[in-house]
Amino acid sequence: MKSIAFSMLVGLMILSGGNLQSKNLWAFLSYATFNSPEGPYIETYLTVAANSVKFVQKDNGKYQATVNVLMTFKQANEIKAFKKYELTSNEIADTLKLDFNFVDQQRIAIPNGTYDFEIQLADKNKSAPAMPFNQTVTIDFPLDKPSISGIELVKSYTKSEATSQLTKSGYDLVPYTYTFFPENESKMTFYCELYNMEKAVGQGQKFIVSHFIESFESNLRLNDYSRVKKETPRAVNVLLTEMAIENLASGNYNLVVEARNQQNEVIASRKIFFQRINPRAQVALGDITSTETVNTFVEKITNSDTIREYINSVYPIATGIEKAFIRESLKKSDLKTMQQFLYSFWIQRDAVNTQQSFLNYKDMVYKVQVNFGTPIKKGYQTDRGRVYLEYGPPNTRSTQYSEPSNYPYEIWQYYTLNNNQRNRKFVFYSPDMVTSDFQLLHSDATGEVYNLRWKIDLRNRIFTTLDLQDTQVISAWGDMQTDYWELPN
Repeated sequence: MKSIAFSMLVGLMILSGGNLQSKNLWAFLSYATFNSPEGPYIETYLTVAANSVKFVQKDNGKYQATVNVLMTFKQANEIKAFKKYELTSNEIADTLKLDFNFVDQQRIAIPNGTYDFEIQLADKNKSAPAMPFNQTVTIDFPLDKPSISGIELVKSYTKSEATSQLTKSGYDLVPYTYTFFPENESKMTFYCELYNMEKAVGQGQKFIVSHFIESFESNLRLNDYSRVKKETPRAVNVLLTEMAIENLASGNYNLVVEARNQQNEVIASRKIFFQRINPRAQVALGDITSTETVNTFVEKITNSDTIREYINSVYPIATGIEKAFIRESLKKSDLKTMQQFLYSFWIQRDAVNTQQSFLNYKDMVYKVQVNFGTPIKKGYQTDRGRVYLEYGPPNTRSTQYSEPSNYPYEIWQYYTLNNNQRNRKFVFYSPDMVTSDFQLLHSDATGEVYNLRWKIDLRNRIFTTLDLQDTQVISAWGDMQTDYWELPN
């Protein structure tokens, strides 16, 4: 299940679990891919905030909103599949009570392949133009080897009494349309399908299905959120389950589903990204305080201020629960606990060359301090430092500090990010033009700030637009931001 969050107002809004207030259309789209006897299909889950669209009165005296939706799937600019329809809200009696969303689900048949997926939304009752959003979608369900469908997040499910758009494998699944879990969500329910398992393990032979949560930044598996069971291959193996997440700390994560053979080799896998906000999560110190540090490198670090600084510096690459410890417990921890935390942190990442991994990261922290530190921030506390430590040095770094029309800015490009994202970019800028504290303005990487108006914000040095739907600027003499974004050097 992938997701697109976009708004006619700001490009990407951060969901908070509360009411969404906007004068312009706001929507969130997630999707998952599946296979069937008739062929592959993509299933889309679209949510629209009622308070972002215009309701008009009908003949019966009630009010209703309508959104025009167009989805297209292209290869080399040729449309291979599309869906065009009107999404209508429920009828309401009072337009002052718009604290709800309306949800739509669609299934679109589409062959295996890689597509440019574009969705356009427009409020039928407003004159504002449709805003397109593009993303690459890959459909890959081979006939001769195992595969796993997309992972559908589920709000609720019941046994099917009749087949409907919500029905899969005998259940009616109401989709959880976001990839964001606020603190009031205490569980995560999800559904996926496993295909062709017998191609790898043989008919009647057992295989292992596991699902777990891992840190997005480090891919470390969280053992408290890991489940395993044995299965026998069927025409389609189904996984419909839920996990308690009430104590999952705030952070970025992947939900992972894996199938393994009897030799414990991975034969198929699928993962989705999600975010969690949970300030009430309790930091468990049991695993930390049981860590043995005798005759390890941390035993030689006896200055509390020094080891505290080492721990603070790993914040950019820490898991959610590790970040919670650093935020909440570090200041009051004694030397022994800090030694145990630091050693536990690094041995989880490299059990063989633990000390060398620590030293290598220490060198990177020194580099970001020299290059990105400011008079009021350590290098690892800056946006550029955080990105450098989390993803490594960029493959290209385009810098422009003196364009007449724009704030000073840099555009970084990574050819590969986290081993599964290709050609990702980051735009940093310095709106104060004094401290060299370049802020992250926009990125197309998963989990990062996505801002369709980044060129407008970059130009705010001399230009301001009153039209909040503007995403482009008129070229000015000396401008290079578009060239650096499209062709970094």
